[in-house]
Amino acid sequence: MPPPRTREKALRQRLAELRGPEVQAKALDARALAALAANPGCRRRAILDGAGVDKAVLADALGSPSVFGQSQFAFVRGNAFEAKVKADGGTELLRLAHEKLDRAAEPPAGAHVPDLTAQGPHGRTARTELALREATEAAGAWTLLDHPMLALDVAGSPAFLEPDAVVVHPDGSWTVVEIKSFPMLDGAADPAKVGAAARQSAVYVLALEQVAARLESAPRVRHRILLVCPKDFSNLPTASAVDVRKQRAVTARQLARLTRIEEIADTLPEGTCFSPELPAERLTEAVESVPASYAPECLSACELAFHCRDRSRAEGAVTRLGRPVRAELGGLTTVGDVLAAARGEAGDPSDPAVAALRRAAALRAEALATAAPEVAPCP
Repeated sequence: MPPPRTREKALRQRLAELRGPEVQAKALDARALAALAANPGCRRRAILDGAGVDKAVLADALGSPSVFGQSQFAFVRGNAFEAKVKADGGTELLRLAHEKLDRAAEPPAGAHVPDLTAQGPHGRTARTELALREATEAAGAWTLLDHPMLALDVAGSPAFLEPDAVVVHPDGSWTVVEIKSFPMLDGAADPAKVGAAARQSAVYVLALEQVAARLESAPRVRHRILLVCPKDFSNLPTASAVDVRKQRAVTARQLARLTRIEEIADTLPEGTCFSPELPAERLTEAVESVPASYAPECLSACELAFHCRDRSRAEGAVTRLGRPVRAELGGLTTVGDVLAAARGEAGDPSDPAVAALRRAAALRAEALATAAPEVAPCP
């Protein structure tokens, strides 16, 4: 077996070939990882994300443009609000961290904001780890890391992540800070948006835990993150402590189940490439060579969702009806199989799913037969 460095170099070269010549890799972020972890059975998304393929550009080239993503207006508004929250050395941000998470500590009279500038993601990751180590050893002080860089192993490939901020408390513990531009009305925000922020923050918590494990005296990574949002309809920041233990456990379990990227790459036909510059037919053939696991939830999380939905409909796959329906149908994977089983044309009668379908079909036929005489004929 070749040494790890040789395998890693060969994998990087293979992923570059899949991405296409001279195509810049698109880095994985926490939002993409949270979506990937929510659908670990999708080998298509795993290999495309692992290779750094821009799925929005790919969807355009396939003729199924994506509407997934943040609007430019929301992006600008979010950046402006984040700058306001971090103004004056993060004074207001640290005040909120003290108020919501650590009232027992001394109020932050000031904070150390280390310079995290370095060359490349590997350099920034190393600089962040050094800053975290130094801040943890400086007991009794508050430290704010503005846009640190973290690395998380995903299916055998490193993903570089950049949280909005990380706070090091006077006791040496670490807290993830997530800054969002959606409002918090009367102390509560949209549950769906809070849930998405929690899933995203859980990825950062996992990455921080890997950093903490490498230090001599592993500091505590807090499982309550600080969610900062505009208060009511103003631009004033307010915050809430969000417990992400559940999301962290789910994300860790799902990421562990992901098929290693090199295993997927080894199954692809020779010469497979996902470059959007390829002819449409060849590009479609390349994408279809990797199995997908489409579900309706993909529409809010993946740029290729429309393409995969169209293919799922054409194949009659039951996954397009939702994961709960798919789970109830057992070995029946297509709509044709389901209808045939319900009509008694196929399927094992001892299969609970087949028996339930036939019972439902019989009840439907009985109901229609009973109701038919009561329907008056049209004049």
